[in-house]
Amino acid sequence: MRNKIIGFIGCGKMAEAIIGGMIKSELVSATQIIASAKTNATVEKVAGKYGIEATLQNRDVAKEADMLILAVKPDLHKEVIEEISNVVKREAVIITIAAGITLEFLESAFQENIKAVRVMPNTPSLVGEGMSAICANQAVGQEELHEVIRLFESFGKAEVLPEKLMDAVPAVSGSSPAYVYMFIEALADGAVQQGIARNQAYTMAAQAVLGAAKMVLETGKHPAELKDNVCTPGGATIEAVTTLEKQGFRSAVVSAMEACTEKSKKLKGV
Repeated sequence: MRNKIIGFIGCGKMAEAIIGGMIKSELVSATQIIASAKTNATVEKVAGKYGIEATLQNRDVAKEADMLILAVKPDLHKEVIEEISNVVKREAVIITIAAGITLEFLESAFQENIKAVRVMPNTPSLVGEGMSAICANQAVGQEELHEVIRLFESFGKAEVLPEKLMDAVPAVSGSSPAYVYMFIEALADGAVQQGIARNQAYTMAAQAVLGAAKMVLETGKHPAELKDNVCTPGGATIEAVTTLEKQGFRSAVVSAMEACTEKSKKLKGV
């Protein structure tokens, strides 16, 4: 990856998370990254914070990039692609990180046989614990796909999925950090109610969630088995679990995911 220029069109929160994650991993250096933004304030902020080249000109980024990441909202893709399509490198890999933007949409918008990749990352990328789902069109070679995977695995984990499953990704990994933050906040509120200091409550709740997630990933055991291991017969944990079940904890999560997926599908209409 040392000879590749990574370009970002758009410097919102998700782009910053990816830029920060890549630099921290040292897979690419700050000098390999160029990004564009709408305002001078954002250009100055990302250039100063990450040491990358930043500009107001999308075309300048498109001219340089070997991997071009479109980090703009779904409804801005068509406008941006019309602006840059005639200056993008012929062999560049075009990556969108927007929900609802399909490979077919990218190919149609560029009006040529481009190397197109869809990636759905999430904001924990900034702390090296991102989760990205990836799919690519047939123009992307195996080596190029491997480079994309390496790039996104440099700040977390990545899974290659068929495109037909991409609409389900935001609900399970893209948007789900928001649900988890709500859960951590609720745990902390409950702890504060019982007399634990707020800062300690957040630390204890967040670490418990982090530890539980690592148990799932590192032991390979079914989450139900790990849950059962915590539930002593007649104990406090099974009492809490039973209460969560009575309050519809699981069904609320599944309903939220269904709503998220439906919204993702609607975004295809851009």
